[in-house]
Amino acid sequence: MEVIHSIADLRSRIKDYRRKNDQSVGFVPTMGYLHEGHASLLRKARAQSGLVVLSIFVNPLQFGPGEDFERYPRNTERDLQLAEAAGVDLVFMPSVSEMYPSPTRTTVSVTGLTSRLCGASRPGHFDGVATVVSKLFHIVQPDQAFFGLKDAQQVAVIEQMVQDLNLGIEIVPCPILREADGLAMSSRNVYLSEEERKEALVLSQSLQKAKAFVESHTAFTPQELESLVSQHIATSSLAIIDYVEVLAYPTLEPFKNSHHTHSIIIALAVKFGKTRLIDNLILQVGK
Repeated sequence: MEVIHSIADLRSRIKDYRRKNDQSVGFVPTMGYLHEGHASLLRKARAQSGLVVLSIFVNPLQFGPGEDFERYPRNTERDLQLAEAAGVDLVFMPSVSEMYPSPTRTTVSVTGLTSRLCGASRPGHFDGVATVVSKLFHIVQPDQAFFGLKDAQQVAVIEQMVQDLNLGIEIVPCPILREADGLAMSSRNVYLSEEERKEALVLSQSLQKAKAFVESHTAFTPQELESLVSQHIATSSLAIIDYVEVLAYPTLEPFKNSHHTHSIIIALAVKFGKTRLIDNLILQVGK
């Protein structure tokens, strides 16, 4: 495994690989502090790609004022151990000055999909995500890129960007990985106190209640599901709900008729203390 810090060196290394091989390049972009959820993406990339590239970059553009850019957890030594164990070939770890050597005058904005959920409560967040992922895609030029569905809105935004800009990259969505007790794996889980960690289980529990409701009802409204989920989350005195929304997926538009066959997402964001957690469940509904 090789660790690379400069854009020019990474491009040179990938160009050299492509000149000598006809196998695909798989890419997993991350902000580091890797956990088993990231490892699952890397293993999938390893199984499907000839060359596996991992990026570790905490992107300042996607953090708003007062958010946790400075205190975002970092552990380079552990990240590299996990990456090597998962079979990564190249790790790209640029500095902020390498990625943004001068003030950014060009950004990428995906409209519509970003007006709800995290986009509504974190203005500008997805512009930062789309801009850095676009930059990374142009640097790496992968055949496939692997993303976890824990941030399903991010996956939808990136798929739309790739389609609209004809980037020719296959986006591979990968299932949410959870701890044994159901909590979705997240780099931010480390912020939780012991009590907050225990209380945070209401998130996955509420989604399972919603799933059971959908499976036992031939018709329902989004409002019924949202109410069911919100009421269960409210049983935790520590939980402060940012949003609970039920939308069509991946369009993220409201739906009215549960009789029609389509995918829906039950998405939520909840704060425990200073830690904001997201989770979701994507279901097929209708006949």
